[in-house]
Order: sequence, then structure tokens, then C-alpha cells
Amino acid sequence: MRHVRGMLAALALCAGLAAHAGEPAISGGVFHVTPVRPVAQLLPLALAATPPVESGDFRPADLVELTALDPTIRLDIRYATSNNFLGTPVYSQARAFLQRPAAEALVRVQRSLAREGYGVLVHDGYRPWYVTRIFWDAMPPELHKYVADPAEGSRHNRGCAVDLTLYDLRSGRAVEMPSVYDEPTERAWPTYAGGTSEQRRMRDLLRHHMEAEGFSVYEFEWWHFDYRDWKAYRIGNVRFEDLGAGH
Repeated sequence: MRHVRGMLAALALCAGLAAHAGEPAISGGVFHVTPVRPVAQLLPLALAATPPVESGDFRPADLVELTALDPTIRLDIRYATSNNFLGTPVYSQARAFLQRPAAEALVRVQRSLAREGYGVLVHDGYRPWYVTRIFWDAMPPELHKYVADPAEGSRHNRGCAVDLTLYDLRSGRAVEMPSVYDEPTERAWPTYAGGTSEQRRMRDLLRHHMEAEGFSVYEFEWWHFDYRDWKAYRIGNVRFEDLGAGH
């Protein structure tokens, strides 16, 4: 989930207005919404839909599975489980891919972080366009600000965006950040001044290492990073099961 646009929505959630009909609610550290229609009904419609037509000179897609490049990169693919904002799986497999230059840059991030005792824990990478369509169709219209418009596609669709956090190499546990993943409040902003000093240090450490390898953080989500070459790739719609093992 992405794109909290502006302070009003964030402050409304922080003030407890999430109890209003249709607004996201927190349960077990995860934000949830009630889908307009069940995902099981939306899936065949999304698979039958066609991504937007794009013109231009694009690079050929070269999606690489992150754990095939570096098995120390850990995964927690929330959209392959019910532990996400829709409360049901939307991915067919718990895998993560990026375009090769972005994937190789993330491997360098992993290696530089290891010298400080941390590794990356990936929540999401390449996202087939049909999943973006499901997100849009499942969301109540008043909550479309939280998800990408399938008419435009997203940087996840292009294989050049990654959602991630840090884990401690010694304990294997994810570190604490100022907000939970996919939290649509100002706590998720990479400039948020609240939380503990250690949470902010971890957030800033992740950002420092990612920016050193050509990624930029999304202004409303500390966990979302776009690779610098994202405009060079088309919107993709290949399903995970059609990307061979180790692809």
C-alpha cells in the first residue's frame, strides 16, 4: 500500500478517526480495510484486464529473484499471506524480484549493512500489474489515495521499487522502526521526528545505505525505495509462477 498524500489523511488516522466507515483500522500491528468486493472475485477480472499501453524506448525486462543473488537477503512477503491491509493473500507465491541493476544494487546494500551487523528484510519488490488492479478495485473509492492507480501503473510494476526493513544478523529479528509496515500515518514518513532515538537511527541507517546505491526513499513511507532507473522499464504483468525458479 502506498501514497498517503498530505497531512490531513495522516492526522485523521492518528487522531483515531480510523473508526469511521471504510477507513483503515489497526489490528495486531497491521492496518486493515474492508474490501469493496472479495479478492477472490476481483482476481479473475484483474487477470483478464490489460495494463495501460505505453510508448517509448524501454529496456528489456530482466527480473532477478533476490534470494538467488544473495540468500542472506530475507523475505517477509506480506501480500502472499493474510497479514496485509486486505486480510487475504493477493500474491500466488512468497517471492521477490527486481530488475537486475536494482537487484545487484540491493545486494551491495546487503553487504555494506552486514559490516554493521544488519541485513535487509524485504516485504515487496516487483508487483505484477494485475495485483495493482486488485488493490484499486478492492479499495473503497475514498481510500484510493492509499494505492497506485492501475491506469498509470506503479514503480513496483516496473520492477524498480522495493519495500524493506532491517533485521539484526545476530538475533535474526526485525528491528523496530517508528511505524509498522504499510502504516498510513505520519509515523511512516522518513522525516518523522517521533518514536525513539533508536527507531529513528535504524530508519536513517537503512536510508543511508539505500541512497548510497542509487535508491531514493518515498516521501511518505520510510520502507519504500525507488531505483534510479525506474523510468527505463515498462509496466510488467508477468505472474510470479511464470518467472522460473532462480530467474
